Amino acid sequence: MAARLTRPSRLGDAAPARGYSAGNGPRGERLGSSADSVDARQQPRTLIAILIHGRMAATLAMFAAAFVAVGCGGGGSLGGAQSSATDALPSYSLSIADARGQVARALARSGLQLIDARQPFRPPESAALAQAPRGIFQVVLPDDPSHGFIVIYEFRDEASAATAGREQAAYLGSGPGRVQFPPDTQHLVRQAGTTVVVYSWSPANSSDSRAPDIQADLATVGTGIAVPR
Repeated sequence: MAARLTRPSRLGDAAPARGYSAGNGPRGERLGSSADSVDARQQPRTLIAILIHGRMAATLAMFAAAFVAVGCGGGGSLGGAQSSATDALPSYSLSIADARGQVARALARSGLQLIDARQPFRPPESAALAQAPRGIFQVVLPDDPSHGFIVIYEFRDEASAATAGREQAAYLGSGPGRVQFPPDTQHLVRQAGTTVVVYSWSPANSSDSRAPDIQADLATVGTGIAVPR
């Protein structure tokens, strides 16, 4: 009889139900409530993560849109501002700029305008002039736009400029210099401070009636250096 009474107590030793750990019931209940609390806490964190990632995505999208807009604007401005090398503003020293001012004022007496040349031009030069910094200018001749070029060279001092001017004049009067110009070409070489002003023109090849005034006006700038005939 006593043995039979002990069997029901052994039934209480059966495996715990799912969701409970091995051991007494209260511990299993604590674990079950802990799992529920973990799930409850994960949901807000997941929502916050979604919001953070959403804001980051929106911010990146805004930056991308701004970058594209700037890129398109820059490309448009570049496309509208396309220019050739001859359209760029020239750069020259103060000495050349001062001589240019003298030349421009001399030409203005005859109503002639001096501009910075917008096309390449390099006349026959002596060795000294070929290595010197220069400014290339042109007198506006509506009836002869391919002529009227004036070149102003710069040297370290007035003595160097005078020596280079005489060398250029001698070169223009020599055989190698003459053969590079039409037979009737008239040359003008002037020294203005540390610069040398050079101008050549051919009456037979000039189609603008104002071309002769250029040489006459330039003859008032600086000191003349004679070209041998």
